[in-house]
Amino acid sequence: MPRSEDERLVDLAARLEREDPRFARALRTGRPARPREYRRTGAWWGLALGVTVLGCGIALAQGLLIAGGLVLVGMAAQLVDPDPTRAGHRGPGPR
Repeated sequence: MPRSEDERLVDLAARLEREDPRFARALRTGRPARPREYRRTGAWWGLALGVTVLGCGIALAQGLLIAGGLVLVGMAAQLVDPDPTRAGHRGPGPR
């Protein structure tokens, strides 16, 4: 027996509330907010911190700071663009 459209909408709303409460509240109040997957502020701060640590490591000639800065830059760069389905990405083939 097929489910009614109202049940599907209620399930969708409940799932959205669980996954991203901030976005769901914004929808209810009519004030736009970015969904979680489009919020990249923390990633940009991490990238800035990594570049700073890398620059300090180069200026002070400290290998540990250089390595730490490179790791931070790599992690933050992955967070800035985590979508592996974007054009040009070469990942595993289809299953």
